[in-house]
Amino acid sequence: MDSTGKPLAFRPTGGSMSDDDAVPDKDPSDTAGLLLERLQAWKHACGYLENYVSATEKAQKAQAKEFEKILKTVNDPLKQGHHFDQSLGGVAGLFENIRSNTSGIASAHLETEKNLKGSVLPILDRLHSEIKNKTKELSSGAVKGSKNVDKARNTTQKHIELLGQHTATFASSGGKIDSSNDPYVVQRGINHRLNKQVLEENNNRHDLIAVQDNFQKFEAHIIQVIQQAMAAFLQVVGAQADRDKFMYSDMVATTQNIPLDFEWKGFTSRNANLLIDPNGPTRTLTNISFPNQDHASTKPLIAGTLERKSRAGVLKGYNTGYYAVTPSKYLHEFKDDDDFRKDPTPELSLYLPDCTIGAVSGEKFNVKGKDASHGKVSGAFAMNHELAFKAHTPADAEKWWNVIREASGPGNMTGEMPTSATSSPVESRNVSGQQYPPPQYQDKGHVAPVQTQGLPQAQQVGQGSAGGMSQHTHNTPMSAKPGGDGAPTGNSGVARAPGQY
Repeated sequence: MDSTGKPLAFRPTGGSMSDDDAVPDKDPSDTAGLLLERLQAWKHACGYLENYVSATEKAQKAQAKEFEKILKTVNDPLKQGHHFDQSLGGVAGLFENIRSNTSGIASAHLETEKNLKGSVLPILDRLHSEIKNKTKELSSGAVKGSKNVDKARNTTQKHIELLGQHTATFASSGGKIDSSNDPYVVQRGINHRLNKQVLEENNNRHDLIAVQDNFQKFEAHIIQVIQQAMAAFLQVVGAQADRDKFMYSDMVATTQNIPLDFEWKGFTSRNANLLIDPNGPTRTLTNISFPNQDHASTKPLIAGTLERKSRAGVLKGYNTGYYAVTPSKYLHEFKDDDDFRKDPTPELSLYLPDCTIGAVSGEKFNVKGKDASHGKVSGAFAMNHELAFKAHTPADAEKWWNVIREASGPGNMTGEMPTSATSSPVESRNVSGQQYPPPQYQDKGHVAPVQTQGLPQAQQVGQGSAGGMSQHTHNTPMSAKPGGDGAPTGNSGVARAPGQY
């Protein structure tokens, strides 16, 4: 909301695939899925090394032929090998080097079997466990957050589609629509759900950025452990013949020459379109647009705070609320203009064409009608409510009254003037600033109706029978309309009991 109390205007920035769409097309689970797949690649890489060392250990007993079996453990391309840089100097180059050197090994020593099993394999086994734990951590964190984003987006999309239906109904029905389906109300509901969605998206985004940043450190750790394992492997086989030692040393050198960020930099470069840019801006409601958000039916004719006299009695005074007159000709009452704290459901809804509008007096005016808000008793069983409003200034009251009068249509206006909040029903007939009788009754040929609002029924009957005598002792009633022959009309309340309209 801006400083004037009006809903914030969303600025469309263009681009069908941009983050400014209310429900972006980009799947939030793509990033988490990509990182999970990368962990699987590292796990397979670690598994390959474990298999290699295990096979080397066993191959010490059968020199030439057994080393052919060792070669087969790394002969196949890496699973998810596209995650690694295929150029020399990376993990893929490391395995290519291992294949090349292993094919030249012709013999091995039985003494190395025990050393390989006790010093090299445990290092890789611990690394394998670390990668598995990292996979579980990512699955329980970022992947779960992506599912929450999908759920929030689906909820927002349903309400956006609902807004499209009701705006179409508004156009086809000439503005006649149920209060609960008022596009203005539906749009505020979208704002509420969209705010929840953005919170979920930003939380998930921050989680994924943290995971990405941690991935670089974790992969550096993986390479460091692999380097440590290969260094231990060198120590075990160092006692072998010079040629064998040279071949294993070459494999280790290839491993040690891998920069700690070599694979990560290549990975981020190849997948820049799927990874999140940590320097990119977060999502805000001000930059989000959605279908029909600027539809004429969603913009109030007038909106702001008014004071309404409590229906519990004059001692209760006036209560402040947020009111809006919509193009659907409803006068909605809300507790406030906050769309985000809770779902903005109207506390009261009056369909103005079915209401009776009193005259404006200073900063006060009255509206009489039935509450048509969702969940209220309506139709023949609904009660009429006469609501007394007070604006901040007489000018504001005049603006509200003019908009309400135009929305209610011709034939719904009365001459009734609002009463003072501190006067009794009888004393309210002499409110200062009112001119009685109205000009149309100043002609001696016309007789003004009798004020009966707030008087006991017996007194009303007495006044009705007195005829013209009471007309010189009381001021003109607020709800009186002049008749052609000077008799009170049906709105004067003379011929009906209080509460009947």
